[in-house]
Amino acid sequence: MEFGICIPHYGKTVDVQGIIANVRHAEALGFDSVWVTDHIIVPRTMDLIYRDHMLEPVALLSHVAALVPRVKLGTSVLILPYRNPVVLAKMLATIDQLSSGRVIVGVGGGWMTEEFAALDTPFPERGKISDECLRLMREMWTHETVSFNGKYTTFQDMKVSPLPAQRHLPLWVGGTSARARRRVAEFGDGWHATALTPQAFTEGAQHLKDLWKKKGRTGEPVLSMRASLFIEGISAEVLPYGPRPGRDLLRGDLETVTNRLRAYQAAGVQHLVFELSLQSFESSAQTMETFMTKIKPRL
Repeated sequence: MEFGICIPHYGKTVDVQGIIANVRHAEALGFDSVWVTDHIIVPRTMDLIYRDHMLEPVALLSHVAALVPRVKLGTSVLILPYRNPVVLAKMLATIDQLSSGRVIVGVGGGWMTEEFAALDTPFPERGKISDECLRLMREMWTHETVSFNGKYTTFQDMKVSPLPAQRHLPLWVGGTSARARRRVAEFGDGWHATALTPQAFTEGAQHLKDLWKKKGRTGEPVLSMRASLFIEGISAEVLPYGPRPGRDLLRGDLETVTNRLRAYQAAGVQHLVFELSLQSFESSAQTMETFMTKIKPRL
């Protein structure tokens, strides 16, 4: 199992040096990946960690690529209907070139109706928009000259080089619904779930594998998940945001957290991304250190 962290670029008052220190500390400790999160404009009255002080994820990921030379660079997840897919595909291919092929593109369809309205994007069409974006981006990442005829984007005989540094830029589809898993089987390379129990993850993974075979896909999809990590006696939450799903899945003492991680291993999780953003920068660093020195060796 590989492990990553969500970069703490929201919730807290912006502290660029704190963000950079957390990212560099994660790489130095041996984490496999660091991930940015996507929201752009959030209602003032919504009690949500993503409301305050959120740095734009694609711009941040480009900056992070220059700071850490080893770890993979992921998006957990980019909301496809929010952005022009041609521009987004170009930006991500550029970051992949700049990072020597370390980008993992996690994507989702979105859920916040107010944000869709503010961005003048039709919420009921988010699934169709997302599917078209995935088809278009894959074309732009595999062919230097592209023609595309879609409902939302159309162009003919356009040069889109350079391609990403990776021969196949990984697309991991986020979400816990059956529709998200169908999108993985049709367009993606992996599933990036959020805060599922081991049993629910096992059931979802089996559903995805069945869909994968029905689509005639070869190999196996990557199975990943994002969840909060809180180690009693080490971690300290400092942000006063309301309840969030999955906050208790990986919460407890060393033995409890280790046993739950073993259950996720048995469920088939291959890449687990820890959400630490409710903690201070100092607490996040201590949590990462404790995980790498006292928990990971037991897995």
